[in-house]
Amino acid sequence: MEIGIPSVDLSQYISGNSEARAEFVKKLGEAYEDVGFVAVNNHGIPQELIDSFYNYVEKFFSMDYDNKSQYEIPGLAGQRGYTSFGKEHAKGSDAPDLKEFWQIGQEVKGDDPIKNQYPDNVKVSEIPEFTEQGRYLYSAFEEAGSHLLKAIAVFLGLEENYFDDKIYNGNSILRAIHYPPITQEPKSAIRAEQHEDINLITLLVGASADGLQLLNMQNEWINISAPPGFIVVNVGDMLQRLTNNRLRSTTHRVVNPPKEKWHTHRYSIPFFLHPRSEMSLECLDSCVDEENPLQYESITAGEYLEERLIEIGLLKK
Repeated sequence: MEIGIPSVDLSQYISGNSEARAEFVKKLGEAYEDVGFVAVNNHGIPQELIDSFYNYVEKFFSMDYDNKSQYEIPGLAGQRGYTSFGKEHAKGSDAPDLKEFWQIGQEVKGDDPIKNQYPDNVKVSEIPEFTEQGRYLYSAFEEAGSHLLKAIAVFLGLEENYFDDKIYNGNSILRAIHYPPITQEPKSAIRAEQHEDINLITLLVGASADGLQLLNMQNEWINISAPPGFIVVNVGDMLQRLTNNRLRSTTHRVVNPPKEKWHTHRYSIPFFLHPRSEMSLECLDSCVDEENPLQYESITAGEYLEERLIEIGLLKK
């Protein structure tokens, strides 16, 4: 089954009048209550920047393994640089996902002491533009995400700027994923097993091939489609936890292509918008009542991230 997920126009919130902004907030919030995914137009991320970064992503992953593996840094739990094929698995699954990936993290602005928490980004000597273009894209994603979080805050009855100081110099990650061609009958039909994202929200530019599916409330897998030029933005577990399950972190996966397309590569570029590690994920009072009693114990974003990285195999106990 295929469905176009709900869509919104971010310019309606950024530059619209009060009526347009209120309409955007309502549409976005209800989509996140009902589906957990939304397609966003006029998001401010330049298409030429997306195309340029995709070009460098393809160049990097086409390098031979010996070259790529020098950028896999032990002890970073995959949070910077290269992570080789089969290292990550979904929570609750022993089967490794059929992917390799690269991660770019925050470069701290100002003299914020939080810089001590973040490792440096890894630079590829053969393709210096790779990390440079990734940093530009990171900033564009961060800007778009901050506007979406303002609208989410309004929908939840919070001050519009509620998330601003919590995501400033936050632990967000830009990930470039490569799913290589399938060369023999796979043990699983799944390139990336069903999972939910860890963070507040995830922003995804169009993948280079089909395969992304979400699990709807009728327990059916649905192909996610979004028009050209849109990005897909979904709720992560941290936001679901903060809102006591009011906003939905929807289960999703990436399935293998049909056999006639096994020879194709798939590339995907998600931006996982994380807060600072000290942010409390204690459920908002406004999201707890008799009909929806408290579902979660209090935890910080940093503690929760560490817990989940262990569960998916990137961080060793």
